[in-house]
Amino acid sequence: MSVKNTINNYGSIAKWLHWGTAILFLGSYVSVYYRHWFTEDNTPENWVAIQLHLSIGVTIAVIVALRIIWRISNRMPDMEQGTKLEHLAAHAGHYSLYAIMIIMPITGYIGTGVNTEFFFMFDIPKFESTLLFEYLVIDEMGITFKEFEEPIDFIHKKILGAWLVWILILGHVLAALYHHFIKKDRTLYKMTTDKNSTTTS
Repeated sequence: MSVKNTINNYGSIAKWLHWGTAILFLGSYVSVYYRHWFTEDNTPENWVAIQLHLSIGVTIAVIVALRIIWRISNRMPDMEQGTKLEHLAAHAGHYSLYAIMIIMPITGYIGTGVNTEFFFMFDIPKFESTLLFEYLVIDEMGITFKEFEEPIDFIHKKILGAWLVWILILGHVLAALYHHFIKKDRTLYKMTTDKNSTTTS
């Protein structure tokens, strides 16, 4: 398996970054729903769950930054044959997913009122404690953290987290299955194996 992307396949690094992001998003949802459904406020279990959610969010932000750098520095595998509408939908879906992967960690961090105990190894100061918050929110916007937090939380939890992320992920999965079972092309193989690859350079 090639480390870099080829004309036919994603390389091993792109695959690890892709599937790593997917696993982290799953872990993020598991931790936050566990907190809401199975723990009480102000309990150790509740605190561990939110800290895992925050830690995973920070990790996603780092992984996404690496994904963007790697994508810019590598060629993309050629797209499978399809209509202009299919190609347009594929591009729109990918750009939307990247936007979500960027916006979710940012809104999660800046809208959180506690420090992140990064996997209980070290603390990452909350946004409210940073000089950037003081300059942008207090000095420039003239509002308190509570006033700032409400719309950010609404975006992160009510709009993106509760609905849009799931819709985009479902669309992404359905598109992959459509290509695999209906069109029977190599779209899914590009991100899983090198099956039917005709070149490795």
